[in-house]
Amino acid sequence: MTQHPFTHLDEAGAARMVDVTTKQPTARAATAAGTVRVAPAVVALLRSGEVPKGDVLAVARIAGIQAAKRTPDLLPLAHVIGVHGCEVALTIADHGVDITATVRTADRTGVEMEALTSVAVAALAVVDMVKGIDRSAHITDVRLLEKQGGRSGHWRREDA
Repeated sequence: MTQHPFTHLDEAGAARMVDVTTKQPTARAATAAGTVRVAPAVVALLRSGEVPKGDVLAVARIAGIQAAKRTPDLLPLAHVIGVHGCEVALTIADHGVDITATVRTADRTGVEMEALTSVAVAALAVVDMVKGIDRSAHITDVRLLEKQGGRSGHWRREDA
């Protein structure tokens, strides 16, 4: 792994937002994933569409898209960038719900945090929708799978 200087600190060691003013906008994308583990009875309700609170996957998808656009409101050093595309896919599996989000931009900095935030908030929405029927529902394995564009180019998680 290449070591880069930690650019979120100023000369005195105080946190700062990195100045990307002089960088040229480029096409960038990032994909993240995560899982919400739920009880088998909840998986059955998800598959039948009979979760009492309604359409879990639709609510989670919208929550994930909204979260990608609101990332700078949650992460104090994240740049306000144009989120030009966000796809959130939710798949019901035997263990729960698998979530993948891909975020795209043509801006001066990447969208890795937006993709991770999208997955995390979509997962929180799933938990919120099923917590009344499964208190043990929990989020696991939120991780970056791939990023494209920018100075460091293309990166893909080896175990993805």
